[in-house]
Amino acid sequence: MNSVSLPKRIFRFYVDGFKSMEWGRQLWIIILIKLFIMFVILRIFFFPRFLNQFDTASDKADYVTNELINRTLTP
Repeated sequence: MNSVSLPKRIFRFYVDGFKSMEWGRQLWIIILIKLFIMFVILRIFFFPRFLNQFDTASDKADYVTNELINRTLTP
């Protein structure tokens, strides 16, 4: 059996595949820019932090519980 872990083999597969491509470096740059946009830029503008208005963890838990209950009860 191969001693290298599955995630490491998958990573090596992609790295070797992109190295042998003529446009591999440019594709990695596009992928990284896309990930940056998805996880940083979109989060800032479209996913505000509603729970920061509460001071304690129990207040946050109460708010989430009430929202879940109210949204399931309203048609």
